[in-house]
Amino acid sequence: MLPSAPAATTATRRALAFTAGGFLLWLVIALQLFANTDPLSLHRTDAVIVLGGAASERLPAALEIQQDLGIPVLVLSRTDTFGNRVADAVCGSAAFPNSSLICFRPPDLDTRGEAQAVSRLVLLNGWKSVTVVTSSYHVTRAGRLITQCTTAEVQMAASHPDLDLWQWLRRFVIETGGLIDASLRPECVDKGAGM
Repeated sequence: MLPSAPAATTATRRALAFTAGGFLLWLVIALQLFANTDPLSLHRTDAVIVLGGAASERLPAALEIQQDLGIPVLVLSRTDTFGNRVADAVCGSAAFPNSSLICFRPPDLDTRGEAQAVSRLVLLNGWKSVTVVTSSYHVTRAGRLITQCTTAEVQMAASHPDLDLWQWLRRFVIETGGLIDASLRPECVDKGAGM
């Protein structure tokens, strides 16, 4: 027996209301996790690390933090990608060895690879604390992956991208999936695993 038209309409409305409510709940959570990520305060650490990509946005934020807090070492992820060309240019024009600048190439060109590289750098340099700068939408996931790989105190700092509504929604979807993945597949179960 088929449901009557009013019952089918009511079921459709409930399904739509449930879907809309779920989407709004996810959107509110995503706003908190991926857009509203500025820490209440930052303090001096042993190094400030800029994750790869969006370097024209991330590097100026890191330099400002480094100057304001007197952080002695700037660390740049070198990826040789279009989005990272500003940081890559700094690394390419610097003289090494350099006690105030370290450039590294992650083993994999993704956040997991950078988490492994940060773990190695922390161990090699004996750092007790680091400030990691990345785009606001990336802070939560990157912070989770990096803290899975190191016993050093990890302070996350956000740079702020200029994205339109659709770009933000796209980032929310990508970062939601990435955060679920980082939670289900921890990067470094042993905090020295990045070595």
